[in-house]
Amino acid sequence: MFTDKVAVVTGGAKGIGKAIADSFRREGAHVCTIDLLPNDYYVGDLADQTVLEEFARKVIGDYGHVDFLINNALPLMKGIDQCSYAEFNYALRVGVTAPFYLAKLFAPCLAPGASIVNISSSRDRMSQPQTESYTAAKGGISALTHALAVSLAGKARVNSISPGWIDTDYTVYAGPDAFQQPAGRVGNPMDIAHMVLFLCSDKVGFITGENICIDGGMTRQMIYHNDFGWTLQGGAAE
Repeated sequence: MFTDKVAVVTGGAKGIGKAIADSFRREGAHVCTIDLLPNDYYVGDLADQTVLEEFARKVIGDYGHVDFLINNALPLMKGIDQCSYAEFNYALRVGVTAPFYLAKLFAPCLAPGASIVNISSSRDRMSQPQTESYTAAKGGISALTHALAVSLAGKARVNSISPGWIDTDYTVYAGPDAFQQPAGRVGNPMDIAHMVLFLCSDKVGFITGENICIDGGMTRQMIYHNDFGWTLQGGAAE
């Protein structure tokens, strides 16, 4: 389906990003990953403007165009008690600035039918304590998605995915951990990779500016004291 297409995947060395990159490869695409971790294309820090520019030059030099840009790299997660000014800004550079700047750098060479998919999080609409840097970055990329969809109209469709609980080790959970999702299980990286490829396919040419939450229904299920084995004691669920 994607033979000889060019897919750029940030944070593609492990977890959800690796599942996305491997899925594109199985479909015949050329995959250009960038990650701090070792990978087969480009190692670098997405928070660094020079790195982004060098990476974009390499992709364009190697392939001449980009069909798909998947902004997946994971921002730093720290909360208001521990997160410094520099750390908060670093999270935003990775989670919001880099996706914006890569879209800007690749915009002149986007192929016809191009698609950008931003990986947000269900934390763009709900939170745990002490997660401000990550949550702010994910909220930012959700909003960036519809802004880019309007600005890049006619050049690329731009959508985002908000994963819920995704276990990157493919652990199978039972009991309350599973049943807090109406789907009856915890997610795995392929749940996200399948949607990324769908959003990049020619089957969804009328979808742009949209956010799709893939969380097994977790954000739709109301949980009360004593539901599904949870109890509330001292203000915290147990």
